[in-house]
This record gives sequence, C-alpha cells and structure tokens, in this order.
Amino acid sequence: MNPLNTLSDAGVSIWLDDLSRERLVSGSLADLVARDRVVGVTTNPTIFAKAITGGEAYDAQIHDLTARGVGVGEALRALTTTDVRWACDVLRPVHEATDGVDGRVSIEVDPRLAHDTAATIAEARALWWLVDRPNLFVKIPAARQGLPAITACLAEGISINVTLIFSLTRYDEVMTAFLEGMEQAREAGRELSGIGSVASFFVSRVDAEADARLDKTGTAQAAELRGRAAIANARLAYQHYERVFSALRWHALQKAGAHPQRPLWASTSVKDPAYPDTRYVTELVAPGVVNTMPEATLRAVADHGRVPADSIRAHYDDAQRVLGALRDVGVDYDDLVQTLEDEGVSKFDASWEQLSEQLAATLRRRPAAGEGS
Repeated sequence: MNPLNTLSDAGVSIWLDDLSRERLVSGSLADLVARDRVVGVTTNPTIFAKAITGGEAYDAQIHDLTARGVGVGEALRALTTTDVRWACDVLRPVHEATDGVDGRVSIEVDPRLAHDTAATIAEARALWWLVDRPNLFVKIPAARQGLPAITACLAEGISINVTLIFSLTRYDEVMTAFLEGMEQAREAGRELSGIGSVASFFVSRVDAEADARLDKTGTAQAAELRGRAAIANARLAYQHYERVFSALRWHALQKAGAHPQRPLWASTSVKDPAYPDTRYVTELVAPGVVNTMPEATLRAVADHGRVPADSIRAHYDDAQRVLGALRDVGVDYDDLVQTLEDEGVSKFDASWEQLSEQLAATLRRRPAAGEGS
C-alpha cells in the first residue's frame, strides 16, 4: 500500500507546507489533492518570499498593483490573499467532504505584529475578510501577546492556526486560549462546527537547537541524546492534547458542535542529513493529528516511508526520560524553547521585511499602465 494512504488511514491529515502562483496555475496543488491524499495547505512569510521573488507568475498582478499606485503593504496582502483564496477553492470539496475539519489553507498575519495583541486581531479580521472563504485558517504566532488574540478571533468566528509552538507550557496556554475562545463563541450564539483551529507544534528546529547545545557539551551521554529531543517533545505535546480534550470542559463544547483543536506537526523536513528524511512523519503517527510537510518530504514518505499504526502513545515514559536526560547534561529546556520561539518570530520577520523591500523596489521600477507607450 502507498505509505501516504497508510498514514492517512492511521488518522493523520496530510497537508502541504508550500504554496505559489506557479503551483496553482500548473494544477500541481490539485494533483496532490487528487493523487497524494493532501487535504490542506500551510504557508508562511518565508514560503511567500520565495514564491513571489522566484519567477514571473506574479508579474501581471504586480503590474496592475503598480498601475493603481498601491503601497507595499496592500500589494503584499493582494498577492498573498489571491493565492490563498485560489487554494481555498481547490480544497473546498475536501472541506465539505470532511465536515469542515480538513480542506483548510493557512495565511499568516504580518509577523511584525506578533507582540501587539490589538494589531494582530485587526490584521486577522482583515485577512479573514479579504480571503472570504470558510476553509481559511488565519495563522497567529503563539507568542505571549498572541494568546488573547487567538481567543478574541475564535470568539468572533475566525478560524485560527496557532503557529510557532515549541514549549509544552506554551502549548497548554494555547489550548486554554482555544477553549476560552470557543466558549465565548458559544455564548455569542455562533455555530461552533464552522470554527476550526489547529496548534502548530514545530519539530525539527527543536533537534537543530538541542543538538547544537549537546555538541557543545561534548560528553558521551550528551552524544547519545542527539536527535531525540524533538520527537520526545512532540510526543509529550500529544499527551497534553489527550488530557485536555478528554476533560469535561471540552466535552461541553463538543456537545455544542465544536471540533477539537488538533495538534499539527510543522517543520517536518530534517535539518541534519544524518537523520532519515521521513523521521518527523513516521515517528509522530497518531489519530487526529495533522502533519504539514514540504513536497520533498511528502515524496520521501511516499517512496520509502514505513508508517506504523501509532508511534506516539506507547512512548510517553521514554519521552519524559529524554527531557529529563537533557536537563541532566545541562540543556535548559525552558531556555531552549524560548530561544526557538524568539528566533521563529524573528526569522519570519526577516522574510517579510526582505519581501517588502524587494516588492517596494519592483513597484517603483514598473511603469504604470499607459506610460512609455
């Protein structure tokens, strides 16, 4: 059997961590949906920076934006929301067939707003209105200031992908923000079944940072822990998910029609070539999760992935031992995950700034319609 079918049958929703105008025009996304069990799409500022600056697919729309004299902020929203709206339409049949659970496409708020709650809420509202599709997810980073924004947006009926989660403590806070938002939506009389959410727990970056710290330690005990932190962290996150979504507070929302906030494994391409290229997929299989992967990782899984029925729930004790062993060799878990959260926001900031500067230069260079004729 195709490993992608096995993965899907095990309860893992396969999402593509990539989007571009070229992929939409060529029909590549539609093919992945039709043939490779892809049931969702995630984007981020780095993905869009690569797509928009990487070819000519956006030239016609950029020409029109230049002719209208729009600013770079509006131009970026126009370019990205066009792609996401188009992708939402491609995934709409999946959304309808899964009762709104899958068939989702994510777009991120301007990452420069991550530490401004009010601005994040306003931007999420704007993106929700601009894309205007029921299968949209607006991505909000899980920085401390993002938590009340997550609650407020869900309460208004805006579906949210909470991104850049590294810490188990932060994940608990994210799930609480979800429950509070859904409870407020219920109190406002909203239809809960149409409001979706996932919590994007980043994986491979944890190993990259932990391994670097272990290598500095230089002991044999530290060397044995290389490549174990990320999977242990994600497995414990699933244990937290099981605890929260088996409690009475959740059951009351479920009875009112709500879908659970599913854990989503992000950053699933390996950073160290010494590791198997499918490890952040095959080692994190359990019912009710999403795994969003770049196409190269998806192809690797399809080609040689060995997918178990469940590779999480029997390993909680071992995962806890791994985090304890990291502490014993001097790796400070709290510092590690906070560093990753800060760096994650900064990296998306940098991508967005770079894209803004490149687009601003392009808008200045392009002649407006009618000029030069």
